[in-house]
Amino acid sequence: MPRYLVTYHGGEMPADPEAQQLVLRAFQTWAASVGSALLDPGAPLGQAKTVSASGTSEGMSGASISGYTLLEASSLDDAVRLLGTHPYLSRGGSLQVSELIELGV
Repeated sequence: MPRYLVTYHGGEMPADPEAQQLVLRAFQTWAASVGSALLDPGAPLGQAKTVSASGTSEGMSGASISGYTLLEASSLDDAVRLLGTHPYLSRGGSLQVSELIELGV
């Protein structure tokens, strides 16, 4: 079954510890609703460096990614449906879903 990388963009984590706990519980509720389609809940991302042929630079090139998740679904549309109730969307963030291509290596 195809696997999908979900990347998190924008959105804000509340500063208040109690509000952070609400965010965590909302994610856990969403994760439980997705069930076995959730291969890896992922993690928030911190500092980054970009590596290219010309060297490295601080930060990320292009749109910044604040976290990731790995899903398994029968199609890209099914993966998108699984994300329709993701609580990150209610915090002003967006989610990009990309199919992982098997290279057979």
